[in-house]
Amino acid sequence: MTIRSKHLIVLAILAPLLGLAVGWSGLLSVRASSGHWAVTDWFLHWVMRNSVSARAVTTGDVPPLNDPGLVPGAAGHYETGCAVCHGSPAQPRPDSVLAMLPPPPDLTAVVPGWTDAELFEIVKHGVRFTGMPAWPIQSRDDEVWSIVALLRKLPDMDAEAYLQASGLHGLGHAGEVSPLPITCESCHAESKLNDGSLVPRLAGQSEAYLLNALKAYAGKTRPSGIMQVAVGTLSVESLPELAAYYAKEAPAARAGAVHDPILVEKGRALAEQGRYADKIPACLSCHDKADANPAYPKLSGQNSAYLQNQLALFRSGGRGGSQYHHLMTGFAKELTADDISAVAAYFSAR
Repeated sequence: MTIRSKHLIVLAILAPLLGLAVGWSGLLSVRASSGHWAVTDWFLHWVMRNSVSARAVTTGDVPPLNDPGLVPGAAGHYETGCAVCHGSPAQPRPDSVLAMLPPPPDLTAVVPGWTDAELFEIVKHGVRFTGMPAWPIQSRDDEVWSIVALLRKLPDMDAEAYLQASGLHGLGHAGEVSPLPITCESCHAESKLNDGSLVPRLAGQSEAYLLNALKAYAGKTRPSGIMQVAVGTLSVESLPELAAYYAKEAPAARAGAVHDPILVEKGRALAEQGRYADKIPACLSCHDKADANPAYPKLSGQNSAYLQNQLALFRSGGRGGSQYHHLMTGFAKELTADDISAVAAYFSAR
């Protein structure tokens, strides 16, 4: 063994010991008040950008993000889960957040510097050592993409557009999570919903179904990062009251959605007859009949986009809920994408 090799071995042993000694001594400051050295700040951001860019390659195809139905639910979540750190067009970041190390960025300024796939990577998986959390439910890529769709619009939003999108009731007193008043109606108000909305109509659903859904979100058996955060701000005692409130609400009268008649007719066949060859029962054998199990949701008049999204989740196995959800998971696996569009069109126009 050469002298050079011996020196390298000694160095390999001493270097980590020296590092441990410095850490043990307490000389290494972790004070946020002192900030980072410029080179440290540069290095951390350089590592983060390289890491995000490398992993964004595996994201796959980026879905269309210009669908207006993606924004309302995402904006409501952004206000309760994101604006407190990143600010919004309706409120600046508080001084306490600006004192964090590193301070959460103003997204209206930094979003244009990232690709859609990179934004998806950041929202879904979070960023270590920054306080940026991962998306609460890793299986709901559709929700993550809705946040990306909102982020793309954020730099061009003024306060009025943001208030309208998020359903905020204007500036007011601070709430539990957000300094702006946001409620269930911020997303679920009948006046905000249309056939392209991914947010469901709650008015007129049975109390049993609504309570089961709320309990499933609270118990994390029905995956949804958006609803998990929303229900997480509520007490367990308030859930029955909330279910009873929406069960007593009469759905607002509205004209039936306009769809291709051929598509609606195909949906009618599945709804009324099912498809015996694929062991798909008629939808109306369980839903929307006089003696239906109150734990089953009413489908007629529901938003087409919402129905399509939920059926796709059932088909992929990503939708939970009450003790009956396994029935739909089994049936939905036999549905094609065309079947889902047809059934959704039929019930939304019914």
